[in-house]
Amino acid sequence: MLKPLLIEIGVEELPAIPLLKELPNIEKKWLNILEEYNLKANFSFYYTPRRLVLWHREFPTRQPDETKEIWGAPKAIVEKNPKALEGFAKKVGISPQEVTYKTKGNQEFLYHKLEVKGKEAKELLPEMINKWLKSLNFGKTMKWGNCQEEFIRPIRWILCMIEDEAITFNSYCITSSNFTLPHRIFKDKIFIDFVGNYFCQLDKHGVILYQDERKNKILNEIKEIEKNNNVKVEIDEDLLSEIIAITEYPTALLGKFDEEFLELPPEVIITSMKEHQRYFPVYKDGKITNAFVVVSNAYTNDFSNIIKGNEKVLRARLSDALFFWKNDLKNGLSIDGLKDIVYMDELGSVYDKVKREEKIAKYLAKEFNANEEKVVKATNLAKADLLTEMVYEFTELQGIMGYYYALKEGVDEEIATAIKEQYEDYASNQTSALLNIARNLDTLMALFSIGKIPKGNKDPFGLRRAANHIIKITLNNNIPLDIKKAINELKENYKEFDTNELINFIFERLYKFYNVNPSVIRAVLNTGESNLIEIDKKIKLLNSLVESKDFKELSSTFKRVANIVKDFDLNSISVDESLFEKEEEKALYNEFKKVKNITDLEEKLNFLISLKPLIDKFFDNVMVNVEDEKIKHNRKSLIASIYKEFLDIGDIKEITL
Repeated sequence: MLKPLLIEIGVEELPAIPLLKELPNIEKKWLNILEEYNLKANFSFYYTPRRLVLWHREFPTRQPDETKEIWGAPKAIVEKNPKALEGFAKKVGISPQEVTYKTKGNQEFLYHKLEVKGKEAKELLPEMINKWLKSLNFGKTMKWGNCQEEFIRPIRWILCMIEDEAITFNSYCITSSNFTLPHRIFKDKIFIDFVGNYFCQLDKHGVILYQDERKNKILNEIKEIEKNNNVKVEIDEDLLSEIIAITEYPTALLGKFDEEFLELPPEVIITSMKEHQRYFPVYKDGKITNAFVVVSNAYTNDFSNIIKGNEKVLRARLSDALFFWKNDLKNGLSIDGLKDIVYMDELGSVYDKVKREEKIAKYLAKEFNANEEKVVKATNLAKADLLTEMVYEFTELQGIMGYYYALKEGVDEEIATAIKEQYEDYASNQTSALLNIARNLDTLMALFSIGKIPKGNKDPFGLRRAANHIIKITLNNNIPLDIKKAINELKENYKEFDTNELINFIFERLYKFYNVNPSVIRAVLNTGESNLIEIDKKIKLLNSLVESKDFKELSSTFKRVANIVKDFDLNSISVDESLFEKEEEKALYNEFKKVKNITDLEEKLNFLISLKPLIDKFFDNVMVNVEDEKIKHNRKSLIASIYKEFLDIGDIKEITL
């Protein structure tokens, strides 16, 4: 029989972030428990800050009966050891006389068919609910009162009902019942006599249970605010999700702040709103304006005091920010104080890091014909904002504040932009790109030099991210950075370490950048190429060949080329045309010589591929491993010459299909 089931876990206000992180798992965990207890049924999950709700429109009131087949020892063994029969009988709960045998394969085995009656769902639900609650992982948990069990917040009530019957049990020091609590503005409990009434009772008492409905209410009210005030509200999806999680009856309201605060950089205003107060910023004519949207959880018809209260709170925040802004402008940017900030044990101060980055920046500027003065100045000013009052208060504005302060001091726009973008994985100008590379390359070399190398999934210093940034910025800005050359020329600025380990660490990140057969990347790296732009070209070029319909046939020929010379010293290649005895080797070599006039990689690849028919004829008609050492070496040199040219693009023997 199927009946509706309602489970509500009532809690003190849940923090939004832990709830949202666990949200993707909550339904899965209940589904797993339903499967475990053989009570699988469709359900919906709803949440507010004060309740977690599982709703089954149709739930089986008992488990289905099951038939279990139990097999024991073979009859031949039982005849030799009668105690095996007694043990089997005891195990399945029958007398020895009731034991039977059944044939499986070519043997008879002890056998018993056990009829298992399904249990009533109401007997199982207490255990199931308790198991579900214990499985939820919100991070930090807490105890309350005399209760020894822990949850993210104190559990204050549990409602569990099948149709009109309350299922009573104890869990987390609470006795379940048939009541729920309304919006906090209402004081009395709501007793539910039938599960279907639960939803309309909450609706009447200030609780919008459905999270999607709360979301739509917020968005519709924001649209009205935009329409009535001719403004645009910036909707941050993460912030919206948080607000949905912390409200039971949300109402979007428009607040104002004094225009004098618009002197502040927009990012300061937005950070004050979003990060600290959960407000949405408001724009007019494409610029931030002196307004904000706050979402209230109050159940009332008069929001005037709520708006005033939030305006007062934001005014205090922005007043502090304006004070910091003016103080910082008065003090100016300086890096001397960075000497007093420890970067890391064994690596000195942040000032020391800046000076290491400066050496890298100079190297990069010379290597790529950049404006060295700009790159060096950007490097020296990049971390100056760490000493400002604004960044001390709003740490997430590192770099951004440096940009604004630099502009106020008359610093070139390109340099200021580089300061702003230094922590990003993009760069809008050359100075920005080189500063970013210098910062990340120093981080990698410095940490590797003191043995702080990521192991497994652990990467506490974000070194994989640093390597990713170098690759992405290099490729997106077409900077022909030779990783091996750069690291080897800059290593003298660090303690001695295994530079090849770092080079390989950076190259390993390439596998995340391309949606190609991994062996294509391996084939390119096997050539010894370390210029990221060249690596990129070769990966794309080789991949186009691998994905072609003819590659399987081409692969067999060129892998044969590679295998024949796998133990051959490519530095000993010496082709003597006078030693050719067969027309096939003459024809192949005469055609192959044309490769010397080809410089374009794609053209070279196409040319080498075009040699396939001549190579096949060579293999069909020419014996390579002959007794005459000179002729054998000459023929291997010919094949090795072809392999060596192919190796300029990729090591084809590494490619697997």
